[in-house]
Amino acid sequence: MHGQADKRMKKSFLLGLGALVLMGTKCGARPDLPATVYGQTWLYSYEEDSADVRTYRPNTFDFPPSRGRTGFLLQEDGRFTRYGIAPADGLEEQPGKWEASGKDQLRVTFDNPKHKPEVLEIISVSPEKLKIRRKTTQE
Repeated sequence: MHGQADKRMKKSFLLGLGALVLMGTKCGARPDLPATVYGQTWLYSYEEDSADVRTYRPNTFDFPPSRGRTGFLLQEDGRFTRYGIAPADGLEEQPGKWEASGKDQLRVTFDNPKHKPEVLEIISVSPEKLKIRRKTTQE
């Protein structure tokens, strides 16, 4: 009788352990971003670029004069808005969604299929500056 109970306990333990590992993997995929990143418009500060890393600053930053700046808005609920330069030099909203695709990566898809999905790799983040590497994906 003890043999059957031991086997059931061992099975239950292994199933529980497996569930914890799976939950940890899923939770570990959430990006570790400070709350100040969300709900704020980030504009491209191309003057601060280095190699393939792009620098973004909050739209309240005192930027040098420019003909226009692209940027994005990241919402904690998964909504994403990219701001591109419109034909008349204004900003054009390109809505989409983001999801974590690793601890330091966000996968962005756009509502309009003419905009290719992107992966944003977070290089560094602070309330004043966001550095990312952006890659367009094939789909």
